[in-house]
Amino acid sequence: MNKIQKIGKGKRDYFSPKGRQVEEASLIRIKAILGDLEIRRDHLIEGLHKVQDHYGSISAQDLAALAEIFRLSQAEVNEVASFYHHFQIVRENEQVPSKSKLRICDGVSCEMAGSNELFDLFCREFSSQEVDVQKVPCIGRCASAPAARFDKVPIDEVTEKKVKEIFFTKSSYRLRLPQYEKFDDYVSRGGYAVFKKIKNKQIDEKNIIKMLSDSGLRGLGGAGFPAGRKWEIVKSFSGPRLMTVNGDEGEPGTFKDRYWLESKPHQMLEGALIAANIVGCEKIYIYMRDEYPEVIEILKREIYKLEIENLLDRPIILRRGAGAYICGEESAMIESIEGKRGLPRHRPPYIAEIGLFNRPTLNHNIETLNWMPQIIDNGVNWFKNKGWDENHSGLRSYSVSGRVKNPGLKLAPAGIPLRNLIDDYCGGMQAGHELKAFFPGGASAVSYQQTWSIFLWILAYLKSMEDL
Repeated sequence: MNKIQKIGKGKRDYFSPKGRQVEEASLIRIKAILGDLEIRRDHLIEGLHKVQDHYGSISAQDLAALAEIFRLSQAEVNEVASFYHHFQIVRENEQVPSKSKLRICDGVSCEMAGSNELFDLFCREFSSQEVDVQKVPCIGRCASAPAARFDKVPIDEVTEKKVKEIFFTKSSYRLRLPQYEKFDDYVSRGGYAVFKKIKNKQIDEKNIIKMLSDSGLRGLGGAGFPAGRKWEIVKSFSGPRLMTVNGDEGEPGTFKDRYWLESKPHQMLEGALIAANIVGCEKIYIYMRDEYPEVIEILKREIYKLEIENLLDRPIILRRGAGAYICGEESAMIESIEGKRGLPRHRPPYIAEIGLFNRPTLNHNIETLNWMPQIIDNGVNWFKNKGWDENHSGLRSYSVSGRVKNPGLKLAPAGIPLRNLIDDYCGGMQAGHELKAFFPGGASAVSYQQTWSIFLWILAYLKSMEDL
């Protein structure tokens, strides 16, 4: 048909390209924000982070420019961006939110401590200010509930005074790192000695795998799979192999990974290097939740220090999540590292065979790696004898919050009864409260010993509800 189309109001010009067109000014602007970021498919999420960090939101035109730059469809970029909680997408004709964010945690412990009332208060207080007040899922600061994060500043035991002080001093973007054990301090107490022995072939790798298996060390991210057996499985598949470290502890009430990485990050880093060496993984990818900017900065600094000290025999690549709870699941995490939506994969095949970038992949939790150098250095019995009884091996990091006198990270024997954990490590329940129910966290949670009375109380409560 060679006739002129009459373009009516609201109709598309048939002679122009379909879809949202990318403005040249937007391309220049977004390229400047991306800086020296290598343009690859698996860097898409980091590209989205850079735009979100710069503006506090991502516009439709920003998404179109990212799609053009990364050579992806606009639909695919939009799907990835809209999947993650931390990317705030602004559609056409929508009001652009403030760049500054006051995120109030609405996790169980924080709600119990009054976070809902605080959210309402700050919505009123900042209604005319340049602050976007949001309710967000657990931010991993449950021991100091109610908790919040004002841009880069964490706020424990939130009060109106604390928030206003940060606002009026304009200090919400100042990253404050906690005191932690740096490289020199770790080395002075024997750190990286085990890794150096393995690297120099002074310890037989078969003996190390047997040692881990005999120690009873298991995955401490929830599944509880034996660590030594995992090494054997991944090692059985032909290389090249990769390794992932899952630091996306989004489970409400969990903050053990944050504790270890904000205090002794090199224990995990040495454990990761040991595991990658024994299993033969070419690269190590650490996936860390975006809610922990302090941890991300600590890891950047200490990984760089390892490079300077010539201790890195393979790359350690740091990737940050974007607020998706499901990425705590290993295959969803891998999808996210690849720059996609964090959707769990169908299994089989398992990631040990076909994982990150379709390679055999060893995945470990932060705490699991934490114990590896110490087990190899001190021996099997040193670890096994720290359990509560002969059926449990080692210590566990328990994240305790709620109505106990002394909440926090409690390093206690594996298999410890709940009552002992609360009474001996947390000082008992708060005045006026008694233990009636608790939330465990996966297979690595506290033992269910001596909880029969709690079970009976729940049954009695449900029965009373039926009688109403």
